[in-house]
Amino acid sequence: MGGKQLGHRFAEVFAYGDYEQTTARKRTKRERFLAQMEAVVPWKPLIELIESYYPKASAKGGRPPYPLETMLRIHLMQQWYDLSYPAMEDALIEVPMMLRFADIELISDRIPDETTILSFRHLLEKHDLGKQIFEAVKAHLKANGMAMKQGTIIDATLIAAPSPTKNKKGERDPEMHQTCKGKQWHHRFAEGFAYGMKVHIGVDKDNGLIHSVETTAANVHDLTPAPDLLHGEETVVYADAGYQGIEKRPEMEGKGIGFRVAMRPGKRRALPDTPEGRLDDLIEKAKAHIRSKGEHPFRVIKPQFGFQKTRLRGMLKNRCKVNVLAALANLFMARYQLLASNPVPPPAAAWPRTPAGSSGSSAAAPATRSHHHASGATAH
Repeated sequence: MGGKQLGHRFAEVFAYGDYEQTTARKRTKRERFLAQMEAVVPWKPLIELIESYYPKASAKGGRPPYPLETMLRIHLMQQWYDLSYPAMEDALIEVPMMLRFADIELISDRIPDETTILSFRHLLEKHDLGKQIFEAVKAHLKANGMAMKQGTIIDATLIAAPSPTKNKKGERDPEMHQTCKGKQWHHRFAEGFAYGMKVHIGVDKDNGLIHSVETTAANVHDLTPAPDLLHGEETVVYADAGYQGIEKRPEMEGKGIGFRVAMRPGKRRALPDTPEGRLDDLIEKAKAHIRSKGEHPFRVIKPQFGFQKTRLRGMLKNRCKVNVLAALANLFMARYQLLASNPVPPPAAAWPRTPAGSSGSSAAAPATRSHHHASGATAH
């Protein structure tokens, strides 16, 4: 359906629930989280970025497209709460807070259905807008004093992919592969694991924000995309033991970078109990302390935003999604610094309905996000 026009009786029930929620004294976790994101997301630059690709109302008439800002807000909520397309449509109907955040009035506005929400994602993929969104957020952070500096931490994580062959071609995603991490194989027959893809990131060692992101099949070695994770101004790079030998790669010659790569676990366990051995162990602890910041974005992207298993087939679709998630993870991790420069916001019920194309940002009080996920079928 193009848009759900709900009945008068349901509108009355919704209006009562909406009034009850807007007059409640306690602000829920979801309300506080969305208020934060309302304030920290650079709405105006993102809307300007997508606007030239977004469908326009036809002079011949017909149903006009949904406001771009509404569709962008829905897409971001989908990433924050790990919602499938049917679940996102249901949430807009059932959760008043999310409906208000999307800037939709129940009585006068149509609610986008799952097909419309999916079409917006296809628009981002077609024009490689995921990468551009990531770069726009980086520019926004830099303008707010969070520039990437002289040290980088590089790391990678595995994302599982669906292994069933219940699709038109009757086969698994050919762009995903199985891999072995340590002594555990990641494939469709390994208990608790699945074959899939890798997300590689370069993180600033001081502020912990992502400045580079790449995606590969799971069987690609961590060293292969490592040169693409550097911004070019590093003087030092931290990495785990999987990056042993990075300094010998031809791409790293003549760059003047100091590499602080972790010692292999077996070698570290075999360190002698001597002054030299204890000193080496202290050095490894110091490197691990700095390197731990490289894990923080993965904590946000995977447990917080729920991206532990992809629903999408193909690297192009997943690359777009990962870039958007990296941008949102940066905003989430930098939210307190960004909020410090903004005034205190009104309650969520008083969020203004901003015209499509405006920045739509108002200040918000700091808060944590509620863990509310909804499952769904694998997307096309």
